[in-house]
Parts: sequence; structure tokens; C-alpha cells
Amino acid sequence: MKIAIVGYGKMGRMIESLGAPRGIEVALRLDEFNNANFEGITPANFRGIDAAIEFSTPATVVGNIERIAALGVNLVIGATGWQGEMDRVRGIVDQSGIGAVWSPNFSIGVNVFFRVVAETARLMAREPGYEAWAWEIHHSAKKDAPSGTLLKLVEEMKRAGYDRAVDVGSNRAGAIPGTHEIGFDSAADTITLRHTARSREGFALGAIRAAEWVRGRKGFFDFSQVLFG
Repeated sequence: MKIAIVGYGKMGRMIESLGAPRGIEVALRLDEFNNANFEGITPANFRGIDAAIEFSTPATVVGNIERIAALGVNLVIGATGWQGEMDRVRGIVDQSGIGAVWSPNFSIGVNVFFRVVAETARLMAREPGYEAWAWEIHHSAKKDAPSGTLLKLVEEMKRAGYDRAVDVGSNRAGAIPGTHEIGFDSAADTITLRHTARSREGFALGAIRAAEWVRGRKGFFDFSQVLFG
């Protein structure tokens, strides 16, 4: 399988390293030096590419998606900070007839965590004595805050029926890969749910798994569909 990595930074290098033993060749690497104005997204560069993994920046991700989709290449979208244009991106994927898998976090553990949080929120929706908070901390180089993962966690809580206010907080410091915490507190007790990433390896493996899965498929998918059907 041949892939392109769009946004070839630390995550891209880890994807390349972990993909090689699975028979995945990184045939194209695009970054700010060769794709600053989308000049790297050409039919010649993407010839023979089975899927592109997009881990660029909030400012460039939609432009990259639009141009890659026009070439008929399937996508795995891991960049965050663009979710306000979700409807536009869905439309691009549908109109181009490609397949795309999106997630704010490709960690398998985090995607299980989404479900744990949703179920807890469903139960707590019936308990008005409990108030909720959502908090995350990442490395200082992360550009968006709150993280896309935290926003999805809050979205999952609301979708599960927890319609009360959720106090949201973020911090940026050091080299922390990512910690997300959801809590429910009452006068009687506290429930704290937390996921802590030890490295980027889990994110990279999930993105690779998504790229393998989306090969030959059409439509816009959430990573949960890859993991859970």
C-alpha cells in the first residue's frame, strides 16, 4: 500500500516508521516547505497513492482535503481545529466520490474512552445533583485549544442526553502527548474519568489502521466505524 503524508512532522515520521513493517510505503511527504500554497498536490505526485493521511494545520487542512479529493484519492483526516467546516468537508467527500475517515484522535484507547464517557453522561443526565467538567492538557506546540478530542467528548456527553452546562478548560505546557479528563461532582462524591497518552504511537497506529480500512471505500466515516462497525 502506498500512502501520502500531508503535514510531515513528528506524527508523520512515526506513521512512516510504524507502517513499514505492515507493508505501507510512504511515497509522498508534504509539508510547509513543498506544499505551502498547495503546490505539492498534483496528479503526478499522487499517481499510485492509495490514501493520504492528513495531519497538517487548521489553516491548511480544508484546502488540502479539497485538492486531494479532486484527484480521487482517499483520505484519513487527523488534523483538528477545522470542525466548523465539517459540513463543507462532508460535501467535498461526497461530491468527489472518495472515501474519508475522520477523527480528532486516532488512539484506540481514546475512542473507547468516548464510549465510556457517553455512557456515564447518559446515566448522569438523570442525576441533577451532579455538575460536570471537561479538561485537557497538551504540549506547548499544539495550536488549537480546547483540543478536538475534548470538544468531541463534550459533544458525546450532550448527544447522550447530558444537557446541563459542562465547564471546559485547557492547558498547554512542555511535551505532554495529551491528557483528557471528564468529571462529575456532587455534594456527596466525585467521579473522574481520565485518559492519558504516553506517546504519539497510539495515534499513529490508529491512523495507519484507518488508511488500511478506507482503501477502496467510498463515503465519509468516523474512526469509531473502523473500530466498532
